[in-house]
Amino acid sequence: MTAVPEPTTTGHPDPHEPNTFSPASGDYPGRHREYDGRHRAEPDDLSVWATAQSTGPVQRRGRHVPQSVKHPARMLPAIAAHAIAAYTQPGDLVLDPMCGIGTTLVEAVHAGRDAFGIEYEPQWSNIADANIRHAHDHGATGRASVIRGDATRLTSLVPKALTGQVALVVTSPPYGPTVHGLVRPGEDGVVKYDDRYNDGEDRGNLAYRDLTGLTDGFAQILRGCATLLRPGGVVVVTARPWRKQGELIDLPSAVIAAGRRAGLAPTERCVALLAAVRDDHLVARPSFFQLQQVRKARAAGMPMHLIAHEDVLIFTKRPSPRGGTGVVA
Repeated sequence: MTAVPEPTTTGHPDPHEPNTFSPASGDYPGRHREYDGRHRAEPDDLSVWATAQSTGPVQRRGRHVPQSVKHPARMLPAIAAHAIAAYTQPGDLVLDPMCGIGTTLVEAVHAGRDAFGIEYEPQWSNIADANIRHAHDHGATGRASVIRGDATRLTSLVPKALTGQVALVVTSPPYGPTVHGLVRPGEDGVVKYDDRYNDGEDRGNLAYRDLTGLTDGFAQILRGCATLLRPGGVVVVTARPWRKQGELIDLPSAVIAAGRRAGLAPTERCVALLAAVRDDHLVARPSFFQLQQVRKARAAGMPMHLIAHEDVLIFTKRPSPRGGTGVVA
């Protein structure tokens, strides 16, 4: 697998400005405060996150550059923002090892956190760079950068100085073209587009592996994240099940198993709504593909329902057998 070797630093145009941050330089000064032994979520916070009160396009409007819409699997900004608010304080360091167009990084810098991400595909890392610059142009105070490379080799991409510095990881595994993409009417019916992570289906991208290959690669990524976590650091992974040829693919359970193999302990399982709450009712915001699958299933006599949430799987690093914290092989 090949990786683009040059990381990029984004932020203010002047590289001498204090807002500039390049994790690849290994000189991160550590703006975050010492860990105080607890995360920021209030004890009475609900495990259901109301993250779709507005649609995805509305959440991204003015916050992301227009090219961002081409990515096939964009995390809802409100999910990343909720995780950052719940588990970090201003100045903390946030990581997204599969950052795509940089949604997590954008929400982090707007919240006054520092952030860096890893992205395998140059097309998306370039857009992530543009989104970070856009955030700073609109007053974001945090610092962020994108490293181009293969996140399964995370610790070889990131300077050793960042080991034990990350307060929060927020990410999501890819689902592949069976779930995502946009549609438009064509002469012969509906035409699907922007449903792939790259043009050549590079097998180095986890999106084009089967479920076993995807979870094995994701376990490698989480193992690297565990190495970078500070004591008490948290990993937040969003995942949803999907159907392939009518069969339910239980990705959340596979992610939990991958986290355990990576030396992480599952501590919470929350729900991020993909539907709005209106007068005690859920207003679903399904994709065209979800509606199509449900309609076909019901026409065939199968009582299928829309999936209106993502699982939010929350992990911490397991204690090392020798004391302290560490990754358990």
